Amino acid sequence: MPTTTLTQPVQKLPILCGGQWIESTTQRWGDVFNPSRGQKIAQVPLCDAQEVDRVVRAAAAAADGWADVPVVERARVMFKFRQICQERAEDLAKCATRENGKTLGEARASVHRGIEVVEFACGLPSLIMGCTLSNIVRNVDSETTRHPLGVCVGITPFNFPVMVPMWMFPIAIVCGNTFVLKPSERVPLSAHLLGELLIEAGLPAGVFSIVHGDKPCVDALLAHPQVAAISFVGSSAVAQYVYETGARHGKRVQAAGGAKNHLIVAPDADLDQAAAAIGASAFGCAGERCMAGSVAVPVGAIADPLVDRLVKAARKMRTGPTDTSDAVDMGPLITRQHQQRVAGYLDIAHREGATVALDGREAEAARSDGFFLGPSVVDRVAKPMRLATEEIFGPILSVLRVNDVNEAIAVARDCPHGNGASIFTNSGWAARQFKMNFNAGMIGINIGVPAPMAWFSFTGWNKSFFGDLHIQGMESVYFYTQQKTIMTRWFESSLESHHDPIWRSSDAPGG
Repeated sequence: MPTTTLTQPVQKLPILCGGQWIESTTQRWGDVFNPSRGQKIAQVPLCDAQEVDRVVRAAAAAADGWADVPVVERARVMFKFRQICQERAEDLAKCATRENGKTLGEARASVHRGIEVVEFACGLPSLIMGCTLSNIVRNVDSETTRHPLGVCVGITPFNFPVMVPMWMFPIAIVCGNTFVLKPSERVPLSAHLLGELLIEAGLPAGVFSIVHGDKPCVDALLAHPQVAAISFVGSSAVAQYVYETGARHGKRVQAAGGAKNHLIVAPDADLDQAAAAIGASAFGCAGERCMAGSVAVPVGAIADPLVDRLVKAARKMRTGPTDTSDAVDMGPLITRQHQQRVAGYLDIAHREGATVALDGREAEAARSDGFFLGPSVVDRVAKPMRLATEEIFGPILSVLRVNDVNEAIAVARDCPHGNGASIFTNSGWAARQFKMNFNAGMIGINIGVPAPMAWFSFTGWNKSFFGDLHIQGMESVYFYTQQKTIMTRWFESSLESHHDPIWRSSDAPGG
């Protein structure tokens, strides 16, 4: 099992196939880094189509047997898995911190949110039931039942190495499917640990598998004839590619993409509360989350005091290594290349005429071996600028000033994304106008990160989502099952009417 100590030697990760950890035969390997230190901690196999085929075929071989297991028994395995996750929550959090760079507090919170999806999955026996209607026409009964799809695939990102896989596989598995996880090659250690915990929980061989890789591995999964459904979380460009490619090969696909989330601050807002929530939203998880509030939209004269509060609070944030201490507020970005890409937006801001009110490149940690960039605030961003339209995926908060609430709502009309947005106000009218008219699928009122909990679906719009049925909640139950409708009519036979004593009129029930 992967540990979380700094002294662990570089390990070569196996794949999980048919319930066994198997050494990959690939000739291509990727490096896994501890982003707090810039140190290589593992190597991950970049599997080819032949290895993907082996894993999928093993999952397909287990599918029929698992589908025949009663749903209450499938749920009991997930109850056991939940118990083990609770007991090992700190190990999961430390593993995520080590390979992703989250603070321990952020990692612990993400593990807890993942466990909530497991709890939702434990309740599936009552959610997967069908419907019946007797005598829909004379002497005819109708019913619906839900059935598993077969082999389901999850392709997950680097930013939540425990939570996002747990959005998917607990529900898919209790619905009666087998599941193949392809985690980001940047953060494979958490997936490995989840696989070990599922085995410990008693999940039968082949029901959960892990394959590693980059685009050739993904393409093989998208095209494999025995894969029925694909769940994806990542950038919008890749989400669209996964959706179109998977659909072209006859797969059911849900693909959650990127975001450009707006946080509107009305003139009547509690300014201290709004500034604190916006800072947490923009800089939490180093801005590497699709629900990060990346654009603050102050209305009118509230802009200057809001920016002042945001800059002062961000200057006080402690940026540094997260793998040995929880006494920091923000950790590193995932790779050196991504850190340089995000920092480049501060130069873009200068060129486009915005004001860099706080430059995260000046943070002390940014001069270390880790992949750090301190919190940054860019004021006076205009709608045509790249900082107003492109997903940065890092700790840069853009401030786009507007004159009134209607102008703030209009900001999103031309935005290609539509993941989440929030308004800070004490006006019920303004809040209602916002929630009814803003072009995004997840809305917050006086909430910095309007991410739904496990019992509700993750309802991104526009280029933030490709597909019909979203991740989490009841939509995920519908996604991982297919519905069957049965019409039944029975006729009285001659045997029943003449020979069986129970059907004689004197003996019949109620006769």
